[in-house]
Amino acid sequence: MFFLMRCDHHPGMEATRDRLRPAHRDWNRSGAEGRVSVIHGSALWDDASVAIGHWGLIEAPSVEEARRYIDGDPFVTGGVVAAITLTRLADSFAADRISPRLTV
Repeated sequence: MFFLMRCDHHPGMEATRDRLRPAHRDWNRSGAEGRVSVIHGSALWDDASVAIGHWGLIEAPSVEEARRYIDGDPFVTGGVVAAITLTRLADSFAADRISPRLTV
């Protein structure tokens, strides 16, 4: 199953986000220690070039595994994330057109 994840960040969390970024990137590269495949993702910015969140495209065997991946993200466990939206994509989503995947 494919999912689009959007995480909105709490304002004023720049220092915490910067401190947690290496662990966040490691978590994504590991695919939550192999439970999901992270296809792609990026930071979200407002018009003033302030980071306001992040998004990701993930492949997971179930919605429960997708949520476990999100719940284990250091940005989530570290209190950076204020709100999460997880939307399932069509089974026909052409993930193979995006390469390379972020997950190693």
